[in-house]
Amino acid sequence: MTEEKDRRGKAAESGGGIAINRMTGGAVASGRGARAEDRSERTARPAAREGGPASVPQHVPAEGGIAVDELHGGALAAGERATAVDAARAPLPVSPELLAAIGRLRGQLPLLVRTDDDGIDDVEGELAGLEEEAARTGRTDRGRLERLRSLLSGGAPVVAGLASALEIVHAISQLLA
Repeated sequence: MTEEKDRRGKAAESGGGIAINRMTGGAVASGRGARAEDRSERTARPAAREGGPASVPQHVPAEGGIAVDELHGGALAAGERATAVDAARAPLPVSPELLAAIGRLRGQLPLLVRTDDDGIDDVEGELAGLEEEAARTGRTDRGRLERLRSLLSGGAPVVAGLASALEIVHAISQLLA
């Protein structure tokens, strides 16, 4: 019984290890003060693996370990003080329809009567940032789209009622779905 306790104690202490067959991005940690963090920017999906059933890792980890066939980003940690953080970004493509709606809304903003805390400056900032990023890369960050959708869904009430704002909210909702 003591031998079994020792074995389990050592496995828990070491985290049991991690076995991965194929890894195309991400972060992995195992052991005492383990910490894994992935903050990459993913711009394309990895190539598909040839057909056939998923393979089993050759070295199966001990109790408390992790076995993974394929890892395409993300974070894994196993062990005593294990922490895994996946803070990777996957920019989304900006459609021509979204850019056209942004252009229409930007043309309408100068016509609005401004007040303190109306949110129009925030909307203008997000629109300008999105246009600049889309012109440079053809893509934009999920967080920017979420902030803009939030502003146009009620965070800037004066702007939210415009048809072009509703077009943008609809286009963003489709991208984020």
